Amino acid sequence: MVQIQKMREQRRLSQKQLSILSGVPQQTISAIEQGARKNPGISTLQLLAKALSCTIEEILADEKDGEG
Repeated sequence: MVQIQKMREQRRLSQKQLSILSGVPQQTISAIEQGARKNPGISTLQLLAKALSCTIEEILADEKDGEG
């Protein structure tokens, strides 16, 4: 999910910092950003969205745009 990485970088956060803010393990964030974990659970997306001050829809926007 490229959008998570873009949002994280726009906020000048490392994966570790996002992990601390969200409670999502850094390894999970890395796997999501690299595409190794394509379908994170809704609870993971909620935690990341809250930490990034955005909506789940914004996180998933690249997926919708890329396939449409």
